[in-house]
Amino acid sequence: MSPKKALKWVIFWISVALVFNAGVYYFLGQQKAIEFLTGYIIEESLSVDNLFVFLVLFKYFKIPLEYQRRVLNWGIVGVIILRGIFIFLGAALISNFGFVLYIFGAILIYSGYQMAFGKEKEIHPEQNKVLRLFKRFYKVTTDYHGDHFFVKRDGVKYATPLFVCLIVIESTDLVFAIDSIPAIFAITTDPFIVFSSNILAVLGLRSMYFLLSAIADKFEFVKKGVGIILCYVGVKMLVPIAFPGYHIPVFISLIVIISVLVLSVIISIILNKQKAK
Repeated sequence: MSPKKALKWVIFWISVALVFNAGVYYFLGQQKAIEFLTGYIIEESLSVDNLFVFLVLFKYFKIPLEYQRRVLNWGIVGVIILRGIFIFLGAALISNFGFVLYIFGAILIYSGYQMAFGKEKEIHPEQNKVLRLFKRFYKVTTDYHGDHFFVKRDGVKYATPLFVCLIVIESTDLVFAIDSIPAIFAITTDPFIVFSSNILAVLGLRSMYFLLSAIADKFEFVKKGVGIILCYVGVKMLVPIAFPGYHIPVFISLIVIISVLVLSVIISIILNKQKAK
């Protein structure tokens, strides 16, 4: 997908989310609409970090451009299923054990700090535990066979590098879900808002990936911005401990999140111009 076409699809999926949010506003009211929009922006921001990992993995496995779309399609299906499971479990935990929200807050502050100020972690797909386990039970070929995930040789079924890459992507998303799901629960505990904002953010991942792959080097600071957002969301979850009965309004959170994102994009552009000079 060309960057121009990818941009059109990104705009389309964002438009779908905004139309959906208008429906939330009409049927459920202003507060739910603000919760949805805030949650959607958080999940979309976290998706950007997720896509940076996709870029690294595709380069590592040397996935040809014409085959990346199929891996992304199945990867997104897996992400939707995994997020649905995590959201269901998270909602069940919060409804039965309210203190879990504070644990989520601590996780977000730690993850956000590492993302914004910690050392960049190198990704080593060959050390992925799920992949190692898979290779114990299944034979893997080193060459590609079109866009096939499996191929037969002498009656023996082999997994191609495309499927191996898909396994690593899906298992990596488990790690991202640890940040993603608690972040949205900091905004709302309504399962409908949590699930819909997550899914609508995920649906535009494929087109967002092709756009990001063309401009990734120009927005390096955005990742740090996402880390700062995670820290803020974590603090928001822990505020009631220090100040019982007080909660940061969702509308304030929406302003903070948008401001951090816009500022991180502006800083990225400025840094990029300085590098060019």
